[in-house]
Amino acid sequence: MEKKSELYRGKSKNVYCTEKKDLLIIHFRDDISANNGLKIKQFFGKGIINNKINCFIMNFLQNNGISTHIEKLISDNQVLVKKLKMIPIECVLRNIASGSLVKRLDIKEGMVLNPPIFEIFFKNDIKNDPMINDSHCETFNWVNKENFIKMKLLTYKINDILKKLFIDINIILVDFKLEFGLINNTIILGDEFSPDVARLWDKENMKKMDKDLFREDSIGLIKSYKSIANRLGIKFNF
Repeated sequence: MEKKSELYRGKSKNVYCTEKKDLLIIHFRDDISANNGLKIKQFFGKGIINNKINCFIMNFLQNNGISTHIEKLISDNQVLVKKLKMIPIECVLRNIASGSLVKRLDIKEGMVLNPPIFEIFFKNDIKNDPMINDSHCETFNWVNKENFIKMKLLTYKINDILKKLFIDINIILVDFKLEFGLINNTIILGDEFSPDVARLWDKENMKKMDKDLFREDSIGLIKSYKSIANRLGIKFNF
């Protein structure tokens, strides 16, 4: 599939049009960012790792009854996806207290959250992705009530599927962010699932294996990302 014009450039991915109007190409770059893009760095191989982890997870979810935008892997750092009408909402599911939840509520990092906490944020970089609720979604027509309920239920279902997948390879799924879109008013999982948008801790020693390593200026980010991929059965030549 041939890339055409660039449709969107994000913090770590480029999205391109193709000759087919209903298909796009996502290119995973080696960039990583934090603090809403104020802190940026490149790590060799990160784009390849995230692309392959994302494809693995999306295909795994599809095999477990979750509709995703993934069509096929087309190169080490590019994937072909269905074009969705994206909903400007980030769905966050938290199993363990970490990140902004700890700062907002002054609770201890590592606290098990039972039941898990579901939160939503308005996707707007300029406003730092503010936290919102379902009333905002309905009033501002970001997503209707029926589709919001579907997004929430899907987020919990995905959590159940992925918690088991990761615990079987000795990784704790701490929290994650999902984005959804529409095809003919059908909710489809879009964007990505990678260590950039999920917190993953090693079950044996509780060490962080995700983007928090970059946020906290720790070492070993690529080693940790590759370890996640390797445990999922994904291999690399670098």
